[in-house]
Amino acid sequence: MSPSDVPVTGALLSVRKLTKLFGSFTACNGIDLEVQPGEIHALLGENGAGKSTLVKMLFGVLEPSDGEIAWQGKPVSIGSPSEARKLGIGMVFQHFSLFEALTVAENIALSLDDKIPIGKIADEAASLSRAYGLPLDPYAHVADLSVGERQRIEIVRTLLQNPKLIILDEPTSVLTPQEADRMFETLFQLRDEGRSVLYISHRLDEVQRICSRATVLRHGKVTGACDPRQETTGSLARMMVGNDVPSVQHEGLGNKGDVQLEISDLSVPARTPFAMSLKNVSLRVRAGEILAIAGVAGNGQGELFDVISGEYTVPSEDLIRIRGNAVGTKGINARRVLGAGFVPEERHGHAAVPALKLSDNLVLARNQSDRKTFLGGSFLNVIRHWVVKQATKRISEAMDVRKSGEDPAAGSLSGGNLQKFIVGRELDRQPTVLVVNQPTWGVDAGAASRIRQALVDLARNGSAVLVISQDLDEIFEVATDIAVISEGRLSPSYPAGDLTREKIGLLMGGLHESKTHSEPVDAH
Repeated sequence: MSPSDVPVTGALLSVRKLTKLFGSFTACNGIDLEVQPGEIHALLGENGAGKSTLVKMLFGVLEPSDGEIAWQGKPVSIGSPSEARKLGIGMVFQHFSLFEALTVAENIALSLDDKIPIGKIADEAASLSRAYGLPLDPYAHVADLSVGERQRIEIVRTLLQNPKLIILDEPTSVLTPQEADRMFETLFQLRDEGRSVLYISHRLDEVQRICSRATVLRHGKVTGACDPRQETTGSLARMMVGNDVPSVQHEGLGNKGDVQLEISDLSVPARTPFAMSLKNVSLRVRAGEILAIAGVAGNGQGELFDVISGEYTVPSEDLIRIRGNAVGTKGINARRVLGAGFVPEERHGHAAVPALKLSDNLVLARNQSDRKTFLGGSFLNVIRHWVVKQATKRISEAMDVRKSGEDPAAGSLSGGNLQKFIVGRELDRQPTVLVVNQPTWGVDAGAASRIRQALVDLARNGSAVLVISQDLDEIFEVATDIAVISEGRLSPSYPAGDLTREKIGLLMGGLHESKTHSEPVDAH
């Protein structure tokens, strides 16, 4: 990419008194913001603070209710993403806008305003993805890709549009540390070319590392600005939430009981040409234990979650046991009846139906036995809506879910608040076994702390918890034991205190593959 041909003096982007109303709810309230040429500017705030609403107005997805946007000193009205791209604004959304039935190259083609042969797009995307350390097969179908690989598509196709300003919403939430480091090098290169980046992240160490200025939002208003390099992660978190973020308390964790979840030498062939096969996977999770599985995106995490949850059954019942019961051929409902709970990584469309209310999503996630609590009438076929709404309120209060109404559509919540509700929905059942895939993907520091503490509390009360996560900070914060998945193989587990980031990195690279997998993964 070449630097912009147009010299820019003053602010590249200026926002004055920008406001967005949704009915009586004010999502953004009189926001002022300036982004200078050649700077990486952080936009910080809790989930629901107004960050996503603000950048959607900048990218033409939402129309402001009031205020002004100026581009290179001139007032502009941005009526669509296409208009934003013509100005020179590109955006990578936290939640992906991809068509699963199409290939990587076809999805990129749809986002380009000019008609370019698909072969040329594929070649450019492959070249760019290699240069940025974000490997992609341009002919792979999106439906067959992991969340991390889908994020790479969003990043690559935005960079292909040659923007002057790039808006990145949680871009590293599904990247490995090595991939993130490579991305930061790219951002520094773009900055040195005179381009600008508006960077949204809840990883405050990243903000300190790469951003020279930060604007902080709280409850839809600008509450402060700073040079994050002169702050600590604690002081930045306090600016965001208004008080100190509590650390996770582990007292009483570690008293392990009987095995509650067991997988024995499980091999599952790849279901598609682009999926990952599972190879001789064995593990045990005991009551009172949090086993965390680390790994780079696309190494079999999704496939492992699917077979544990029962979304994809296996040929033999004995390959998977929950509370001693063989369940390999049984589906999700049968496993829930045994006391298991499941939180998949994708919130929208998998863990929740965006168009349905929170209360409806709650009913859908209950098994047949649980649903009796919500049913009445002579044949238990009438939903007692007041009971469902009370349960929805109880979960929301327990997890501090912030929403615009009493029972809004799931899709109207910010990503972090929807995640808190989904996790709270499973915790409300007090499951004996809980399996969570990427529990705090894209949530702020306060929400992440609340979710992690809830997982620790559940294990402390005697449940077995399996956490699949790409966030090593999270893994070290919650895990009693750690294993690593690489190319569909699972390492032995190790006590969390015996591992370092360096050793986990070696395991991610497949160091464990020479070891036997005939025995279940169990450090004890």
